Amino acid sequence: MPGPISGPTPDWHDLAWGAVLALTGLAVAGYAALHYEFGTLRRMGPGFFPVVLGLGLAGLGLLIAIPALNRPGQVRPFAWAQAVGVIGSLLVFGLLLDRIGLMASTALSVAISSAVAPRGGLLWRALLTLAVTALVWLLFIAGLNLSIPVWPWSR
Repeated sequence: MPGPISGPTPDWHDLAWGAVLALTGLAVAGYAALHYEFGTLRRMGPGFFPVVLGLGLAGLGLLIAIPALNRPGQVRPFAWAQAVGVIGSLLVFGLLLDRIGLMASTALSVAISSAVAPRGGLLWRALLTLAVTALVWLLFIAGLNLSIPVWPWSR
């Protein structure tokens, strides 16, 4: 009687998160397909891009999950500090945007999230904060001309 089939254990991390991406993409595409008109390539409806992007996300999820079935994985501990730092920086940004403006809330958010990064020194964090803040200004204020308070005194 043959024994159990032994082979490489899958990379559970990539398998699980690839499946999450694929299922999220399918859920978005399915919801959009059921609730919005799809249209045609010449005359796209409001559901066209959500369906296409949802299917694209599902495809990317499968591209992550399927190779993970034959790749040995490593058990990685959950990075609590990084998770709390990123979620905290998003909360700070959302709560302070109207009070202190786009530039200060962006800089503060990037500073908080980069403070818990496992690598990078103080200079790297400062340059990252300046670069992201400048890119946010270029994109949302100069490029898209959004009417968001830029500074605390510009409300």
